[in-house]
Amino acid sequence: MRVGLIGSGNMARAIARGWGEPVLCTDSGSGRAEALVDELGGDVADSNVALAEETDLVVLCHKPAQLEAVAAELAGRAKAVASVLGAVPLSALQAAYPDTPVFRLMPNTPVEVRRGIVCMAVGTNVDRDLEHRVEALFARLGQVVRIDEKLLDVATGIMGVGPAYVALLVEAQVDAAVRRGLPAARAAELAGETLAGTAALLAARDYDTLGVRREVTSPGGSTARGLAALEEGGLRAAFAAALDAVLDGGGRR
Repeated sequence: MRVGLIGSGNMARAIARGWGEPVLCTDSGSGRAEALVDELGGDVADSNVALAEETDLVVLCHKPAQLEAVAAELAGRAKAVASVLGAVPLSALQAAYPDTPVFRLMPNTPVEVRRGIVCMAVGTNVDRDLEHRVEALFARLGQVVRIDEKLLDVATGIMGVGPAYVALLVEAQVDAAVRRGLPAARAAELAGETLAGTAALLAARDYDTLGVRREVTSPGGSTARGLAALEEGGLRAAFAAALDAVLDGGGRR
């Protein structure tokens, strides 16, 4: 399947790096497409129209506000369209591309190292063979999760923004450890590897968070005291407020 990326920003770059193949892409004059081609090989298409005509699947990685302008430019030339545009529902995609199979996909940045999550919702006029091919293409980047589209924004509020939250959690632990004398590089290694190992353990335990916590937490012990401090500091309330802010504060991540 020949794929082209319209837009060459952070998410397009993460996707292209995850696929690890020469890329066909465009940008709006930022120079990012050229940089991506310099890194991975491939070509910068002469135009969005040329890109659509040369590919089997157009991946929309441009700004959400450009949806109608890009669709008008392509004018039915795209054979199939996969959108990674934040907060743009399938209904808007199907209205912009009325005679074209469309997919709504929400990846997160760990797709760059093929450990991402890609939430997927499928338009109404997609045949089964194409659906399987697109799913297999994005499954190369990590785990594809089918989501009822009405819940896709909520899912994105966890996995889409999640890498930034996780990075902040590691950063906060590093800062705390440095305050008590541990070198920053060593603290980052310890916090990051602990996070990665715990994620793998949770997956192996069917995401039994309570069970994993109990195995570390002795009554009255140091872990119990640390957990109590996090609860008193409002950790759960902060994550609830963060999700509300993501969902209620507009479309940009």
